[in-house]
Amino acid sequence: MTALAMVAEFDDVAGWTADAVELLGERHAVPAACRGTASPAALAWLAEACELAPGMRLIDVGAGVGGPAAWAAERFGVRPILIEPMPTAGRAAARLFGLPVIAADGRKIPLRPATADAAWCLGVLCTVRDKAAVLREIHRVLKPGASLGLSVVVARGPQVLQVPDGNHFPTCRELDALLEGAGFEVLEQLDQPGRAPLSWSRRADQVAAVVARRHRADPAYALAARQGERFTRLFATGQIAVHLIHAVSRPAVQPMEET
Repeated sequence: MTALAMVAEFDDVAGWTADAVELLGERHAVPAACRGTASPAALAWLAEACELAPGMRLIDVGAGVGGPAAWAAERFGVRPILIEPMPTAGRAAARLFGLPVIAADGRKIPLRPATADAAWCLGVLCTVRDKAAVLREIHRVLKPGASLGLSVVVARGPQVLQVPDGNHFPTCRELDALLEGAGFEVLEQLDQPGRAPLSWSRRADQVAAVVARRHRADPAYALAARQGERFTRLFATGQIAVHLIHAVSRPAVQPMEET
């Protein structure tokens, strides 16, 4: 069930979202494609912390439908590359925003070392077991001293009940240790970024309503909806929260030559 739920949540819904955006209009694209990933306040905090600027090469690992990368490209003139393993999600991102998408897992990014000026990984780490491997791979493709912006759903206590399929929530302390082990220095952290403006939320909700109307009878929709309901319940009961991190890539330590 875990694999089916993850495909439903991150791939099937992605394609349906792109269809709904094309029906409603392009103003709905970014809000809908950021749903469940980051609010405008979170994106603004990450962009400022990472000092995004025109021409910077930004890789978005686990980019989904591409909303955050499109937001950053529009406002800061960065040149995003989207890394996304789900095929329908990748096609939806290219279709909606015309951004380059590489079909790849975050544990094996097909880019040369030290090629990216900044990296984002938003709402992804809680969905992978080997978080250390993803962070090490991001470190490999970042230039020394380059910024990493993270949005992570973290556990607020030692136990989280009724975890959505395929999710593994780290604590903040575990996350700090993972980042240090992967070669990052954490500079800034923020808990509970602000809510989205009403106009943003309304457009995202309108897209979600079209998806529900068209696909409510689809078993994949039911799986994705159950995932969403579990997240809503965990947030409401304070068992999980969104945590933002800005870290920088430390240069890799070179082994000393024997004399």
